[in-house]
Amino acid sequence: MAEERDNSLPALQARHGPRYRWLLLFVVMVGTVASIMSSTIINVAIPDLSQHFALGQERAQWVSSGFMAAMTVSMLTTPWLLSRYGYRRTYMGCMWMLLIGGVVGGFANHYPLVLTARVVEGLAAGVVQPIPAIIILRAFESNEQGRASGVFGMGVVLAPALGPSIGGLLVDGFGWRSIFFMVVPFCIVSLWLAQRYVPTSAPGGVAANRTGAALDWRGLLLATAGTLCLLNGLVELHGGTALAAGSLLGAAAVLLLVFVWLQRRTLKKRSHGHGIDPLMNLSLFTDRRFAMGSIVAFIYGIALFGSTYLLPVYMQMGLGLSPSYVGTILLPAGIVLALCIAMVGRLADRQPTHRLVTIGLVLLTASFALMITVNPERPTQVIPLLVIWAVLGRIGLGFILPSLNIGAMRGLDRMHIPQGASVINFLRMLGGAAGVSLCGIVLEWRLAAHGAQLESGATGAERMDAFNETFLMLAAICALAIVAALKLRAAPSTEGAK
Repeated sequence: MAEERDNSLPALQARHGPRYRWLLLFVVMVGTVASIMSSTIINVAIPDLSQHFALGQERAQWVSSGFMAAMTVSMLTTPWLLSRYGYRRTYMGCMWMLLIGGVVGGFANHYPLVLTARVVEGLAAGVVQPIPAIIILRAFESNEQGRASGVFGMGVVLAPALGPSIGGLLVDGFGWRSIFFMVVPFCIVSLWLAQRYVPTSAPGGVAANRTGAALDWRGLLLATAGTLCLLNGLVELHGGTALAAGSLLGAAAVLLLVFVWLQRRTLKKRSHGHGIDPLMNLSLFTDRRFAMGSIVAFIYGIALFGSTYLLPVYMQMGLGLSPSYVGTILLPAGIVLALCIAMVGRLADRQPTHRLVTIGLVLLTASFALMITVNPERPTQVIPLLVIWAVLGRIGLGFILPSLNIGAMRGLDRMHIPQGASVINFLRMLGGAAGVSLCGIVLEWRLAAHGAQLESGATGAERMDAFNETFLMLAAICALAIVAALKLRAAPSTEGAK
């Protein structure tokens, strides 16, 4: 009991003073870096992984989309886990899962075991993802939330920016297994820091209530089944029959309707003092900014994670570049993104966040559309154009990342912030999981339409056409997000008020 008291939120705040909130943000940043790196760095290794296990492109990309699906669903459990077990047990449990997943995946000799390790990593990463937003919106004043978000975002994107470069060198030198082991040192450091700085308290500084309300298991099962039906339905659109695809996508739609009905019913019973807390509090969507921000987050997730999967495959299999070369090309864009996030974070404390989000989406849309100007027949222009368009897209991300969560959740009541962070991250990752599958499916579809194959050794005009059409699809999706972001202007003007 003494340890509980010594490491409660009030005790840690008294021990470390005003700087404690920054120390806590740094600690969860290390864990978030590990989870994000696990999510994105695997893309550099997909071609080698596919060759090692003799997999088709649609099966190989499940190491990415399977991780995303697990991450997406587990995000909805974060508010319940924090309330029941507190920050420390929840956070450290996730770091242990991430560590074990990396070690098992690195030593695995069978693809199902690799996929299982990725799912375990995804479950852990999903629970961790909403925690920084909860800390920023609860521990920082409204006039410094943007700066905190910028500092956090800069740290989080620097590691994934360096990750593909290091990952490419590791794949070339040691093979795809080395990618899994990259997460291990981050997990070890984060576990050590968590023992010192992460409180045992639940959000709000209250003690974790291990005898509190039970988890909404029915809602969680429905969300899991719906997500899997959606992803498998997307895969069946290309690789299977129309009947199978229609059945799975239809089942996903039905499960969504049942999920919404169940959450409304659970919320109504809870408001009368009965039952359990709903997995997703649908009353949050009555706040217009949160509703519009959720739409932007979903579409933005499709474009962001879809492109994270597509770009390395495009450069390696479309342009014939080595994995290490791909990482080098993406490195300047990652550094620009980190600097841009720090700058825009300060702007988010003074400028309307919907304006910053809209600017970012316009730049991101342009970066995808301009990828069609890369022409392998003009080799002297290929690398400069790739770097320029990648930098342009990352500047766009730099405008979106610090602004979206703050703009969407600033109008929520403080007690609803954990639920809001969980829901908006869930929708972003649901879009991301769908985006990875969607890019793989559209690419395979366009390759077949042009009579090209991804696995063949030589590049060709037909293959480039297929990649270009997939990039244009991502640009069109980003354009839809711009429409949603512009509608944030109609929200009540409470920007900066909290």
